Amino acid sequence: MRASSYIPESELIQVEGNNIDFTGGRLEGPAAPKDPEERRSGFFVMFETAIEATARAEGSPSQEVYLEGNYLTDKARYIGGITDEGMLALLTTWAGFRELVHSIGVSVKTGTGSEGGTVSFLMQNWGRSSKYETGTQLRVPCPGDGTEVLLKLEEVMWSGDDVSPGKFAFEFGREGELATASIIFYLNDGYTAPEATMEAPVDFGSLEYRAMIAKSLLHSGNNYRLRTAIDKAIKGEDVTIAYIGGSITQGAGAKPTHTGCYAYQSYLQFKELFGKDGGENIHYVKAGVGGTPSELGVIRYERDILREGAVTPDIVVVEFAVNDEGDETKGNCFESLCLKILSDPARPAVILLFSVFVNDWNLQERLAPVGRHYNLPMVSIKDAVTGQFRLSKTEGNVISKRQFFYDIYHPANDGHRVMADCLGYLFSETCRSLRDEEDITTAKRPVLGNDYANIRLLDRKSLTGLSDIGVEAGGFGATDTDLQRVELDADPFGTPEFPHNWLHTAAYGEDSFRMTLTSSILILVYKDSGSPEFGRADIFVDGSLVLTADPHVNSWTHCNPVILYQNEQSQQHVIEIRMAKEDKDKCFTILGFGYTV
Repeated sequence: MRASSYIPESELIQVEGNNIDFTGGRLEGPAAPKDPEERRSGFFVMFETAIEATARAEGSPSQEVYLEGNYLTDKARYIGGITDEGMLALLTTWAGFRELVHSIGVSVKTGTGSEGGTVSFLMQNWGRSSKYETGTQLRVPCPGDGTEVLLKLEEVMWSGDDVSPGKFAFEFGREGELATASIIFYLNDGYTAPEATMEAPVDFGSLEYRAMIAKSLLHSGNNYRLRTAIDKAIKGEDVTIAYIGGSITQGAGAKPTHTGCYAYQSYLQFKELFGKDGGENIHYVKAGVGGTPSELGVIRYERDILREGAVTPDIVVVEFAVNDEGDETKGNCFESLCLKILSDPARPAVILLFSVFVNDWNLQERLAPVGRHYNLPMVSIKDAVTGQFRLSKTEGNVISKRQFFYDIYHPANDGHRVMADCLGYLFSETCRSLRDEEDITTAKRPVLGNDYANIRLLDRKSLTGLSDIGVEAGGFGATDTDLQRVELDADPFGTPEFPHNWLHTAAYGEDSFRMTLTSSILILVYKDSGSPEFGRADIFVDGSLVLTADPHVNSWTHCNPVILYQNEQSQQHVIEIRMAKEDKDKCFTILGFGYTV
């Protein structure tokens, strides 16, 4: 079927298909209408992937797909089946990309189908002179009926400043719209890609699937608290199940994010299994923040889970197994967070959930000893799925990596379903088991550490009424509103993280931020940003420079915790934060602090 819309110097071809697997060989791409004898090999970097219109601080609601670093090469490897290291290396630079890729095929299917629902596709390259500003930005409309828009690279006027592929984006008319999208790279002569073959949908009702789910139960643990919560629910008493973690808990990869995520899906399972009169007595709290470790989780627990005392959870699922690689404390904050939860007078159950990346990696080996030490229930997604990833369908593969993962870090809807089912299996098995007669005990030496269990959040709001902490904002007197946003609970919209912050701008002058407090530990939380308006800040403790904080290391709007000091004894310290000499006219945001008395 030929599309009715016209893209200058490009041909539009109808492409149809379902789930795919890669088995090696040559993929014959569709012929361009002007050159019917030409058939090109190609590979997908997205295949019928769910996308969602998310609100942006600037521009249209969109689904963004970043390509820098290993993002694009990993998509080519795990989705496209590319194993040739030379081809993968070509994708990392714009010169190499042009050598490898002849054209890009993009297709979008919206809920409105052929009746309308056009989505704009954006390809943006990073620039040499200014990363986000001088590279080519190419936008083309894509009809919503699945028609492929073919972009021949040789027919586009590219900027001479292009350095590397930066991102793809799908721009929608309004927030919350859903669609599926495919992107295929057709290759220049001399390059071939594996053949794409059909792959059956996941059979969630099969015996093989249930056997896979059962492998996720890493440790049943002491069930006293979890069984108590289940019994309360069955009796019709109010029960709250809460989730804290990183972007997977936030819902990344699930479409729609707020209801497709594993947290919401497992809450629904708990509600269906044990809720009374429609499950109105079961309540849901979710607090995942993308790209953040337990070092931040332990600081924000009272605010984001307990809601400053308004919420009393009965069950808390802790998911940081793929976020804590950069944890400065090597698990001390993780164990401290578990102890913070377990020590609550309401005695909530703690479930440790170990998610996994596409390369079969997580921190289960480091963190599982904490669960065994306190005899906590533990659920391992890694144990459930990675073994069968290596099998063919005839050998017993239940779900492929392409089906499970949205990208190299996050599950797709099928992956979130698997995670929810793994938690559901724990719930069911616990209900079938006799309740342990005695509760767990936390009165024992820690495995990795408990130094952060009593840490508190300090920001503009919590500073009110604290006479023993003195703050002079100086040039940091503004408040930043362009913040990392997360979908809390079942909300479809993003809630800003750390809204009570201190922002430096040139208009507020060059005076330092100064704080005097007495504590044994202090963690600074500052904002990362990709904006060139942000610059570095020097952090001093008692007059000594301990850190130059650079918001461009991660280059996206993100909450970044870093330890300024950790002492055995609490003592008074003076903290000074001032802009680095060459960045005095730029911005820097102090989101808050975590401190222990």
